[in-house]
Amino acid sequence: MTEVEIVRLAQTGDTAAFEHLYRVYSRRVYALCLRMTGNFSLAEDLTQEAFLQVFRKIQSFRGESAFSSWLYRLAFNLVLMKQRIKHSNETPLEETRGTEGDAPTLKELVRSDPQLLGVVDRIILKNALKQLPRGYKKIFLLHDLMGYEHHEIAEALGCAIGTSKSQLHKARVCLRRILRNETSTNALSAEPIEAA
Repeated sequence: MTEVEIVRLAQTGDTAAFEHLYRVYSRRVYALCLRMTGNFSLAEDLTQEAFLQVFRKIQSFRGESAFSSWLYRLAFNLVLMKQRIKHSNETPLEETRGTEGDAPTLKELVRSDPQLLGVVDRIILKNALKQLPRGYKKIFLLHDLMGYEHHEIAEALGCAIGTSKSQLHKARVCLRRILRNETSTNALSAEPIEAA
């Protein structure tokens, strides 16, 4: 049977067809979730949640793109949504301190523990990524952090390969400026793609 036929069977409620799709794609979805979160148990949970979403929403798949693209886009958006919820529940370090004498400053912590230097660099990069326009950030995360090729990104986001390459270049330029604290309004004014 072709994948199209298997998907059609799954859309009719055939559990064997759905199990087949799970066996074929679960490892790839898990790898995507793991690359995005860096957390093994969270990636497992998100993989399960992604396939629960697939089970609920498979009737909405119209076959306009490959099933794998639809599935990866669903998983990618699920992870982004979970990360947004997690970040909204976090309390900044500055808000947890009382007076200046209560806790050492971040600079003092870093100086006293060289292993924290890498952590601080990751925090700086994470904050810089938050400043990127949404479309730039998606392309940058998919290509540079998750290792997807431009043709895979183009298929997943429904854009041209040239658009993916252009957006990645603009994202890198913009990120460099942000990291140098030289954010240019010209770099941010270009319209990045806003794929679902």
